Amino acid sequence: MEAGSVEALLDANRRKPNIKNRVEEATEAAVTTFAPEQPAFGQVRVSNELRKRGIFVSPSGVRSVWLRQNLESFKKRLSALEKHVAETGKVLTEAQVQAALEKKQEDDVAHGEIETAHPGYLGSQDTFYVGTIKGVGRIYQQTFVDTYSKWAAAKLYTTKTPITAADLLNDRVLPFFVGQGMGVIRILTDCGTRILRQTGKS
Repeated sequence: MEAGSVEALLDANRRKPNIKNRVEEATEAAVTTFAPEQPAFGQVRVSNELRKRGIFVSPSGVRSVWLRQNLESFKKRLSALEKHVAETGKVLTEAQVQAALEKKQEDDVAHGEIETAHPGYLGSQDTFYVGTIKGVGRIYQQTFVDTYSKWAAAKLYTTKTPITAADLLNDRVLPFFVGQGMGVIRILTDCGTRILRQTGKS
């Protein structure tokens, strides 16, 4: 074979698309759709679950789809779930909420263990988007957890503001601790300063 022909053949091969681990379009769509449904599932679990639905794709095939769709990590699949909920207004399932809580726990561990000495020593408060109710709008949950005893309080709101955060403290948290003869010394939250101003504790 002439040198020119060999070069032409090599160039043609270079231009060919990489079809390694490619799956059928319907299978790729199924894997992509399943990712936010169960963001905590690994590729083997996803392969097995889809098999139950009559969709046959290997764990490596699942991984390839994730890579193409930017879903290869738990964090990315969780972000896809959050985006899906925001766009469709669907309420999270129990399994999806559990996945979000597991992710938060992993983040807490990654950033170091929180030191806490007794009930009321440190409370953790955060806002979670629950979903959308027709005729009401977006629903948010204010959640407070005592980091020592794990006692928790939660309340639903239609807005996420410092006022709603303070309302949970004034309405549920502080009365409970006062009833136990205790107080809350400090609170860990993204907007702690604003909450303390709203409760008049600063």
